[in-house]
Amino acid sequence: MTGFSVDWLDLREAADQRARDDKLLQKAGDWIADNNPIEAEVTLVDLGAGTGSTLRAFATIVENSSSQFLSWRLVDLDTGLLAEARLRHKSSLRLQTYALDLTDIDSLPLKGARLVTASALFDLVSANFLDELAGSLKRSCKQHPVGLYAALNYDGTIRWTPGHPLDDAVLGVFNKDQQQDKGFGMALGPGSGLYMDRLFNKSGFQVFSAKSPWILDRADNQLVDALINGIAEAVAQHSQLEAASLQDWLEFRKSQLFKGTCLVGHTDLLALPRDRVDR
Repeated sequence: MTGFSVDWLDLREAADQRARDDKLLQKAGDWIADNNPIEAEVTLVDLGAGTGSTLRAFATIVENSSSQFLSWRLVDLDTGLLAEARLRHKSSLRLQTYALDLTDIDSLPLKGARLVTASALFDLVSANFLDELAGSLKRSCKQHPVGLYAALNYDGTIRWTPGHPLDDAVLGVFNKDQQQDKGFGMALGPGSGLYMDRLFNKSGFQVFSAKSPWILDRADNQLVDALINGIAEAVAQHSQLEAASLQDWLEFRKSQLFKGTCLVGHTDLLALPRDRVDR
């Protein structure tokens, strides 16, 4: 899987937390509370956990009296990110970290989990990965209910103000790059949200989804600057745009860091066992 630095994850976290759909996050928290015995330990497994952003998101909707019963298993291949997660949370939470290759689903510590979570991960994975994960969760539901909360899946939308003549062309190449192999096989990229919706519905889950766009302005200039650089770097690896044209786009975008806006589309998804969801 493509690696991410602590600096990048910290840079994007405020935008991520603003973007998450509050109602869907709360629904996930309520479902955990409603489907577990009082004062029993509840296990959540966070895939591609990084420094623990999903954990921190749940902390905003879980009462202090309830948080003591949550047990987190953070899974990531990057031992440095997991060390940072332990440093930030080990003293205050029941927390275990697992340095594992996420592509080997059979090796993941999913046993006993009530909720599997991930943030900004599933647009990087392949259809085969999600098929295997859905199958694993479906089998687990025969013993006890287990759900999936998947936030911030890129949906292929990026809108800038002011516009530039090459915005659409750059986005088209970037979205194709997002479907290249990111370590899990050919990535679903912008199609991940729709694929998960159909897959988990078919697998016996009730699926809830919501838009969770980044809405960025001058206050987010450092994140936007990094985003522009990342898009340009990805697009430069392909031959559809001339280097001079891409450089013109890059320079224009950077000139608007303190004047313009940027919307990056994402989708949040919650899949819950159909026979355990209040209708």
